[in-house]
Amino acid sequence: MREAKDVFRVAGVIILSLVVIIFIVPLLLKLVGITLGILIHLAISVIYVAVALAIGYLVLVGIRALLR
Repeated sequence: MREAKDVFRVAGVIILSLVVIIFIVPLLLKLVGITLGILIHLAISVIYVAVALAIGYLVLVGIRALLR
């Protein structure tokens, strides 16, 4: 009877690992993909804001130089 418990325990671990591989891993990969997509989108937005600020600064400096 003890050997049967060990066999069931090993089978349970194998089934649990298969469930994790089949269902959990793809969900985690999707979550990582969504997170990376959001981070990339935020990085691009920050670059756009930085470029807009740089252009605005150059315009202000140019106007100031013309007025002197």
